[in-house]
Amino acid sequence: MTDNMKILVVDDEPIVIKSCESVLRAEGYNVEGLLSAREAMLKMEKQPFDLVFTDLKMPEVDGLTLIRWIRKERPDTGIVVITGYPSQETIKEALELGIIDYVPKPFTPVALIDVAKRAVDWIKGPPAVDKEKEKEKEREELPPSMLNEIDRVIDQYKGKAGSSIPVLQRCQEIVGYLPPSVQKIVARGLGLTPADIHSIVSFYSFFTMKPRGDHNIRICLGTACYVKRVEEVLNKLMTDLKIDVGEVTEDKKFSIETVRCLGACGLAPVMVIDDETYGAVTPKKVPDILREYAVKE
Repeated sequence: MTDNMKILVVDDEPIVIKSCESVLRAEGYNVEGLLSAREAMLKMEKQPFDLVFTDLKMPEVDGLTLIRWIRKERPDTGIVVITGYPSQETIKEALELGIIDYVPKPFTPVALIDVAKRAVDWIKGPPAVDKEKEKEKEREELPPSMLNEIDRVIDQYKGKAGSSIPVLQRCQEIVGYLPPSVQKIVARGLGLTPADIHSIVSFYSFFTMKPRGDHNIRICLGTACYVKRVEEVLNKLMTDLKIDVGEVTEDKKFSIETVRCLGACGLAPVMVIDDETYGAVTPKKVPDILREYAVKE
């Protein structure tokens, strides 16, 4: 399907467009780039696209305006946001407008490809599902003991202001991560929409939507780390552990995730394993650091 997938990248930074074109074309996608939302609207009036990657902050016409226009004029088009440091409110609004996901800048090729693949699944569309059966399936994915504890936590916080974050924290402690099924259970229990919950989970780096290993490795892709070649450190980790971002090693000892900031820009490039921070990391240091945790076992 990638050969026929038409993608439009909209960003006022030429380097972002070039990066997207290079990565996505190598995966077989048909990609075009434009430097403004206004140009994108004019282009899409004449030509449909399957998927649009758009920045949020652009001169004249911003990304949210473009997303609203696409939802009205081209409702079947998939949308992914490319952004730097969005506010929770902005991402929540974008999610409520039906975006598939967002890619934080600066992004790695792995992150971009992963989002594009999920977008393909979104465009194909899920099979029709009975809502009651879907609700039952969500709960069947978890052991009864976990479900009972989640229900107990929701009942404890239901109706209290600011309850979503503590409930999600407890649910992550119970399950180990926050898959879509858990997010939907929390949303329904607190009387919120899935978009409300997803915006919180995707915004805060201490939440994870994928299983973690015994030792979770977080790599900072913020600007300070990115310019100091943190991507080379990430590539070394993935090679040595034989996993990609978001995956867990076969022995369940390590997992890798990327974050926008770890609050230690002066130590760039930075990675954190569990609660231990490592600064000025280089690819050569990676094997020795990993061996520290092998010794601890």
